[in-house]
Amino acid sequence: MGELIAMNNPQPQTAKTINFAEKYVAPPQVAVGLNFLDIKSGTVLRAKGYADGIDAQRCTMHADTWADTTLYMAGMDFLIKKPGDLDMQIGEFNTEEDHPLGQPKPLTSRRINFEHPYVTPPKVVVFLNMNDAVGSSVRIKTYASNIDVKGFTIHIDTWADTTIWRAKAAWVAYPEDRSNIFSGTGSTLDLRPWDQPTGQDHKDVKFEGVEFLKQPSVFVALNSVDIGSATNARVRAYVDNVSRAGLTWHCDSWAVTKLWSAGVSYIAFH
Repeated sequence: MGELIAMNNPQPQTAKTINFAEKYVAPPQVAVGLNFLDIKSGTVLRAKGYADGIDAQRCTMHADTWADTTLYMAGMDFLIKKPGDLDMQIGEFNTEEDHPLGQPKPLTSRRINFEHPYVTPPKVVVFLNMNDAVGSSVRIKTYASNIDVKGFTIHIDTWADTTIWRAKAAWVAYPEDRSNIFSGTGSTLDLRPWDQPTGQDHKDVKFEGVEFLKQPSVFVALNSVDIGSATNARVRAYVDNVSRAGLTWHCDSWAVTKLWSAGVSYIAFH
């Protein structure tokens, strides 16, 4: 499920109520990931997407910035974990859980322990939902490593002259043999060198090993970005050509933005 929050008249905080497709027996958990940003140049790249006010029928989605940042547009996607779904587990990690805002690190990691261990190592998907970073380019990447039945290590990293003041990533875990779900990641670096930006990158993906009986819904969010700061930071991740057999993921920028690289995480399900 997804929702785009567009701000033609930019505001530091924008919110919208989302009605769920069905009424649940209890409030579900909601994982949120950013997939669309247009931020004015010359300021720190600050953007946060999140959900609150979650009840059995609805939630409120937020796209926020702060301080002197101008957020022209922001988009996000969200994934619902239904009450009683013990196979799927979701959570978040904020770099401020590791170190204070005023003591940035280029590499941050944390061991995440599952509330319920799995029988075999699960699939783990991670994606960004808050950035507060500055540099000649804004460079940030989140990923998972050391996945086992009890947990995994989540990473939020940068490189070169970028400073991440703080960042947040969300994660989703599910059994590796679950039949109605397919996930993966993609990167523009799989398609071209970082120093040859095209403005439009895409790749076809086949749902290998998973057979959907109908066209799935698809969650998509950014897991990395390396974007020049001299112009507005404009990036959009999305999917199209969704069928029972596969999809096409895209990472685009526009105008004069230099999108050196970007990465996506996607989850197809029904």
